[in-house]
Amino acid sequence: MTNASAGGNTAVPRRGGNPRKSAGQGHAGKVRKKFRLFSIRAGMDLPFLFLILVLVVIGLIMMFSASYAYASYNFGDSYYFIKRQAVFAVLGVFLMVSISYFDYHHLHKFAIPILMFSFALLVLVRFLPAVAGVHRWITLGPLGQFQPSEIAKFAIVLIFSHLISLNFSRMGTFRYGVLPYLLILGATAALLLVEPHVSATVIVIILGGVMLFIGGVKLRWFGAAFGLAGAAMVYLVSFSGKLSYANTRILGWLDPFSNASKELIDKTWQTRQSLYAIGSGGLLGLGLGQSRQKYLYLPEPQNDFVFAIVCEELGFIGALIIIILFAMLIWRGINISLRAKDKFGMLLGIGLVLQVGLQVILNIAVVTNTIPNTGISLPFFSYGGTSLVLLLAEMGVVLSISRTSSVEKT
Repeated sequence: MTNASAGGNTAVPRRGGNPRKSAGQGHAGKVRKKFRLFSIRAGMDLPFLFLILVLVVIGLIMMFSASYAYASYNFGDSYYFIKRQAVFAVLGVFLMVSISYFDYHHLHKFAIPILMFSFALLVLVRFLPAVAGVHRWITLGPLGQFQPSEIAKFAIVLIFSHLISLNFSRMGTFRYGVLPYLLILGATAALLLVEPHVSATVIVIILGGVMLFIGGVKLRWFGAAFGLAGAAMVYLVSFSGKLSYANTRILGWLDPFSNASKELIDKTWQTRQSLYAIGSGGLLGLGLGQSRQKYLYLPEPQNDFVFAIVCEELGFIGALIIIILFAMLIWRGINISLRAKDKFGMLLGIGLVLQVGLQVILNIAVVTNTIPNTGISLPFFSYGGTSLVLLLAEMGVVLSISRTSSVEKT
């Protein structure tokens, strides 16, 4: 609409206007349309940016509160974790704002290379030394460790957005609407299960399923896919021995206070301490920094179980406020995506925001023992520098989408 209007003004200048100036503006408009490396036609979505920054700040405060006792005991420095996380947070915010100026349409060209790169990393990690009995991490020297599954999540969202937007009118067919996505999703899930990393597998499958549903795949294919996936998981857990550790976790989930065996007590120790922390917090909490479970009762409280310390120190009210902030972030992100100017932006934004929402739901469900214990971090709160940078970079893509979205930005 804006380009059409600009073109009209160039052809028929206003009375008293400067035809030469109008012609120059029209030429500049054509140049900008031809070269759109950066998306600067409108401002980024300020409410979405504000919510991200608020969650990052609260996350840093709570991660420091949860970690300083553990850091002091194990590293002799109470600030060990927060110093590193703060540096990565600043880097991530800078990267997020920079990416917000990048025209997200250029990601079309990177969809397949990023998918291949994620496959290569998932294969590589299998040959690296195991950490705690699993092959999930790649060490980057002084930068710490990162999980290739984080890149795999983004790769799935990007490649699905790319392919669905190109084949949107043919998504009702098996050849264009089911087969390529089933192959990509199946290969990614298989590589994640080999690590093994069940929680990442579940997130990737749900992400892919939701995007295919939005893309117009017929419901009958979902029934068949879920049936096959369910049968495969039952076989892996019950008969193959590949995921035998999951049996113990399920038993611990059903009765986390069971003393049936030493192995079961060890497996449920973290869940027990998490529930003690949540119960101790009550309605208003013990106060910021006043947690008792973080003093070497709850193992590594700065990681997946940081929300338990949030509940203990801030209580039900504080935890509810944080959940509401996450809900507002997800709602705003979906609102931005639904008003994107093309299907690629809509699918990409929804996929990235949905990933955050799924991780929040699953992490809180684990911490409260609603589902069996599995390793999954709480976005913006759990310790992990490279993970935080990747997450903020993905939010930068959503902000890039917001620059051309029709949503009200103030």
